[in-house]
Amino acid sequence: MSITVNGLDELKKLAGSDLGTSEWIEVTQERIDTFADATGDHQWIHVDPEKAAQGPFGAPIAHGYLTLSLFIPLFTELLDVQGVTTKVNYGLNKVRFPSPVKVGSRIRLMAKLAAVEDVPGGVQITVDGAIEIDGGGKPAAVLQSLSRFYA
Repeated sequence: MSITVNGLDELKKLAGSDLGTSEWIEVTQERIDTFADATGDHQWIHVDPEKAAQGPFGAPIAHGYLTLSLFIPLFTELLDVQGVTTKVNYGLNKVRFPSPVKVGSRIRLMAKLAAVEDVPGGVQITVDGAIEIDGGGKPAAVLQSLSRFYA
């Protein structure tokens, strides 16, 4: 369920709040292959199902950076900031990939709005997130993301 805020003042009031959990999305071989084409990373553990089946994970796995890139569409399910002119991905403080995402797995995001700080012309938010794997013990990714919103 998405939380909608209108403007920077409402966003500031959410600091420290749990933003909830996104819907599940499936990581398909097609998505992995498309990411490989976009990045030029065609390592066999991602794009060769037959060879990957014999490899260390028993199946093709998503690129770590593919998993990370899915943070944005998953996050936008959780928080909608309206009444601002610009939204900018400012970077990451930390990211780890504790568990691989096997082809066909479903993932979702759990997130907390850790901080909201003033910056010139707007605010910077810090989001603590974990991308879970359906039925998995460890998360696929644990991250701290920074975004800026300008009035």
